[in-house]
Amino acid sequence: KIHHCSVYWQEVIMEFILLGFSDLPNLQGFLFGIFLVIYLCILIGNGLIIIITKVDLTLQTPMYFFLGNFSFVEICYTSVTLPRMLSNLWNQKRSISLLACATQLCFFLTLVVTECLLLAVMAYDRYVAICKPLYYPLIMNHELCVQLVIGSCVSGIPIMVGQTYQIFSLPFCGSNKINHVFCDMFPLMKVSCGDTSVNQFFLYADVILFGFFPFLLILWSYIQIITTILKLPSATGRSKAFSTCSSHLMVVGLFFGSGSIAYLQPKSSHSAGTDKVFYLFYTIITPIFNPMIYSLRNKDVIAAMRKLLPK
Repeated sequence: KIHHCSVYWQEVIMEFILLGFSDLPNLQGFLFGIFLVIYLCILIGNGLIIIITKVDLTLQTPMYFFLGNFSFVEICYTSVTLPRMLSNLWNQKRSISLLACATQLCFFLTLVVTECLLLAVMAYDRYVAICKPLYYPLIMNHELCVQLVIGSCVSGIPIMVGQTYQIFSLPFCGSNKINHVFCDMFPLMKVSCGDTSVNQFFLYADVILFGFFPFLLILWSYIQIITTILKLPSATGRSKAFSTCSSHLMVVGLFFGSGSIAYLQPKSSHSAGTDKVFYLFYTIITPIFNPMIYSLRNKDVIAAMRKLLPK
């Protein structure tokens, strides 16, 4: 690899080519239509969640405050990748500069971390509401809620900026074609002609810090929640208590489940084509299903929707 870089040192890569779905030339228009509809559904669905959690007085609680912020992060999360992909499908210009690629990667990683931390915060909120109901208004006051949201948004920024800097400090002197739909770490490391072992080590360290630990907190919260619910004397009380956290539990399952499929499955078990599908599935499944889950399974959200939207 060192010799390879020395041969091509004069041809330093200044931009990448995102191949995306270029191997399906006859389906470019169809794919553009499908992903445009998906993106619009994400914007409209999560936008409605944000609006109703802001304007409806019955939803001025910590749970819906976190939900509104989570929906906003979902919009930002998909807006980092889908508009560029739609543009590539529309005009067939698949080039992206190093700066644009680095910016996309940095925002993508930061927003993934924010989602993980917000899901953990939302699980803690449900734990306090069900396991410590008398202390809930005191513990989950507005000031703490704002601090938790801000902390979730900014905690990963320094480390993700450093991670992005490490990736783009690698020498890119071979092919500039990335067989992916957006700039992500593994595809970028594949086209590097340098040693990526250090980058992979820090990548897995970040996964443990910002993925595994929040998941453990969520798991601990729900163990406590389920234990408390099972101790309730009436079946009605158990059903009502569980209904307040079932929507969040489904979103957690979708987010971490799809993320595990995308990033943790053996790389030898599938092709580059299925890789793109799995990664894309991971970036759109939670944002598109989040509004549906909360709208269909939450009576308060349904009532607020009916007030906001015409019959």
